[in-house]
Amino acid sequence: MRDDVDITALKAELEMRLRELEALRERSAESRDAVELDQTRQGRVSRQDALMQQEMAKEAERRRATEMQRITSALKRIESDDYGYCVKCDEEIAAKRLALDPAILTCIACAR
Repeated sequence: MRDDVDITALKAELEMRLRELEALRERSAESRDAVELDQTRQGRVSRQDALMQQEMAKEAERRRATEMQRITSALKRIESDDYGYCVKCDEEIAAKRLALDPAILTCIACAR
């Protein structure tokens, strides 16, 4: 266990961010639904705009899912006392780097 990092605070930050992402996922679910392509109800440009908005919402969800996976992985590393160590070289990740991104996986050397 690292003594140069406030793991309790970082864990709380990770849990809060995970809750925020889950709430965003729920609020944006409708924007990822299938687009109605009824030409009698809307014009071609409106349909194209709706399809573009849907694709943007899907991409945002993919990014959200990736971030949620990173956070979940960090929380698991906290529970197993592996948190704060690089997953590639097993060296300590700098405290400042963890403060910037508590879900970071690698030290600066391995990130290069």
